[in-house]
Amino acid sequence: MTTELRRLRNYINGEFRDAADGRTIDVINPATGEVYATSPLSGQADVDAAMEAAAAAFPAWRDSTPAERQKVLLKIADAFEERAEDLIAAEVENTGKPVALTASEEIPPMVDQIRFFAGAARLLEGRSAGEYMEGLTSIVRREPVGVCAQVAPWNYPMMMAVWKFAPALAAGNTVVLKPSDTTPASTVLMAEIIGQIVPKGVFNVVCGDRDTGRAMVEHPTPAMASITGSVRAGMQVAESAAKDVKRVHLELGGKAPVVVFEDTDIDKAVEDISVAGFFNAGQDCTAATRVLVHESIHDEFVSALAKAAAATKTGHPDDEDVLYGPLNNANQLKQVSGFIDRLPAHAKVEAGGQRVGDKGYFYAPTVVSGLKQDDEIIQNEVFGPVITVQSFTDEAQALEYANGVEYALASSVWTKDHARAMRMSKALDFGCVWINTHIPLVAEMPHGGFKKSGYGKDLSGYGFEDYTRIKHVMTSLG
Repeated sequence: MTTELRRLRNYINGEFRDAADGRTIDVINPATGEVYATSPLSGQADVDAAMEAAAAAFPAWRDSTPAERQKVLLKIADAFEERAEDLIAAEVENTGKPVALTASEEIPPMVDQIRFFAGAARLLEGRSAGEYMEGLTSIVRREPVGVCAQVAPWNYPMMMAVWKFAPALAAGNTVVLKPSDTTPASTVLMAEIIGQIVPKGVFNVVCGDRDTGRAMVEHPTPAMASITGSVRAGMQVAESAAKDVKRVHLELGGKAPVVVFEDTDIDKAVEDISVAGFFNAGQDCTAATRVLVHESIHDEFVSALAKAAAATKTGHPDDEDVLYGPLNNANQLKQVSGFIDRLPAHAKVEAGGQRVGDKGYFYAPTVVSGLKQDDEIIQNEVFGPVITVQSFTDEAQALEYANGVEYALASSVWTKDHARAMRMSKALDFGCVWINTHIPLVAEMPHGGFKKSGYGKDLSGYGFEDYTRIKHVMTSLG
């Protein structure tokens, strides 16, 4: 007996469509390693159709009032709440994440973020009008940029889609969104929900692989390309977009330092850091993956962290007391395993370090100590449930190690010394610095990094403004 595979489709100009040439990709449930659906492998014709639809819908959507766009986004938020169980089911099949955590940690923030941008839609304002030259009045207008080509990642398919389409639509742009080829299901469901609310062509979903994403970015229609993904992908997008001077919004990799000083409450720090490092199988650009501990408490901290790792559970979506599910795909399992297999002789695996089971892509919560600053696992993003630990002697060395990577997305400092926390937050070269916590995000505050972690901001008024352009209008009073 064979089970018929689910058939996912593109959403273009208000209707669901197969790829123009009929090509498909198998979609695998990472918790089982089995194919459960097919998704379009979209080509140039599909990208052309989506861009044409978005361009045609743009003038009317651009000219809608902020109040009208706010109402639409609020309806989307309400609809997501009403369809929460369906969204959770799609995301769990996409990713293998625990059902309970997907319900509690993803749906509420997503809905809140959409509602935030609904409010932001009515706060588009420039500097006040004024006379900066005699007889002339200047006005600043904020306008949408146009059609936005957006590429979302596989680690948080639903939430990253929200981070992209919500500010874009709120500002008056139209969207062509591509989910990852491994996690299209929840985004296609979002299209079904959103399509019942927005005018046709305003929101489009094109499924496919890297070549599909490349065709979107290289297309002459979009005024802006936005991607959340790897540094390599971001560099390719920036290079491609430069050919026709598109705006680019990049949220790329991370290698967050977690700087733990000697006055820290070790038990609390270990509890919080282990969760922040292992949550979502460590597949988070801001994950607490690179711990730097003062030498005076290093051994005690490592011992406690290893015990916390051993007590952390990974398992299937419906399993109880599970913090995280599988890695997203076979290639990611291979990448994480490779980092551990290639560890230098001076490194020590304190906990984990192996695959769990033989079905699905599960990996044990892992702690590695004894590492040096130039080790591969310190310098490169693992994107798995692996926490490394290094020792430092003083504040200066802690900063040297913390800033000594190519990534600059997020960081945290753990200390009871307020002055030291302030010095560190100033000196850490990262887009976010948490103090005595790690990983909380709110819609009102910006998320985005420096260096090879990219540029542009998600969330907040800053993220909203990224989807606008500024125009100066000057008029004679004579």
